[in-house]
Amino acid sequence: MNEIDDKLLSLFKEITATPSPSGFETPVQQVLKNFIEQYVDDCWVDVHGNVIAHKKGQSDKTLMLIAHSDEIGFMVKHIDELGFIRFSKIGGIDANFLEGLRVIIYHNEEKVQGVIGKKPIHMKMANDKERSKPIEIGELWIDIGVSSKEEAEKMVSVGDIITFEPLFNSLSNNLLVCKSADDKVGLLIMAAVLKNLAKCRTDVNLYIVSSVQEEIGLRGAITATYNVNPDICIAIDVTNATDFPNVNKNIFGDIKLNSGVVIPIGAKFNSNLQMQLKQIAVENKINYQVEALSNNSGTDASAVQISRGGVISGLISIPCRYMHTPIEVVSKNDVCSAINLLTKFCKTDIKTIGGTH
Repeated sequence: MNEIDDKLLSLFKEITATPSPSGFETPVQQVLKNFIEQYVDDCWVDVHGNVIAHKKGQSDKTLMLIAHSDEIGFMVKHIDELGFIRFSKIGGIDANFLEGLRVIIYHNEEKVQGVIGKKPIHMKMANDKERSKPIEIGELWIDIGVSSKEEAEKMVSVGDIITFEPLFNSLSNNLLVCKSADDKVGLLIMAAVLKNLAKCRTDVNLYIVSSVQEEIGLRGAITATYNVNPDICIAIDVTNATDFPNVNKNIFGDIKLNSGVVIPIGAKFNSNLQMQLKQIAVENKINYQVEALSNNSGTDASAVQISRGGVISGLISIPCRYMHTPIEVVSKNDVCSAINLLTKFCKTDIKTIGGTH
């Protein structure tokens, strides 16, 4: 696959626009389930909310691909007397970039538009410590255009989820701009792999898992691993691109958009598995990059690796600029390289992979 076809691009646009903060993934899970059901023998939602799809293979070996469906977001915490919405974070979000952003509050079946506001810098004294200190989430509010608590309560409720306003666009050099590329690009990749394998009977039993609650502790990956009990698992997630100004590559490495899928090396992954992924990339002339991860990857792979009696686990990543912000940027070329790599891997004899290091 050298490009993402219109059907897959349309899926990606829909899933990035569909709200799915951690713990509230049902809408996007249904969109994905509707798409992948045509390519698998069975597809269901487990008690935790993970979507699990199974494509039967010819052996008793089991491969699980996993990517998380949840995105960062917010929740209505309090409605003040003037009708301004106070909110809390779901997942890791830097409050310093939130001022002035447009958001959507999801109340029952309605979408309520809002703008995040705070006290303007012009209203702070020159010697005011507020000018220099980092913004805290409690200093912000959401303005939905009302003038009283009573009016606001007709439109929103405490506990409603909030997301950034959906955006889907493109830049030069095959770059895609959207919210929640982390990690809905992983869902896209898994869907594309299934589409590629539609007319292929693989040796391995293939399970596709769209996990929940990754952003708040890799929770869905743990329960999904118990449900599937895979021999091998490969997680798909994003990683921080470092090809923009003022990044210390001595610390963060050299990861570029449009340079291929990232194959990390580190203690949280089975080294034999990662080396086989590199070998497949080389043999098939698939562009790839290597990232050194000496500590926790913060991905579903970390949870899967130590679930049950332990699972041979790996990870591939898509370079992403501006992760955990309202506008994330990924490359279609990198996505295609990941799809090609996993499609090739699913056709291999996984019995040749074993051991931990």
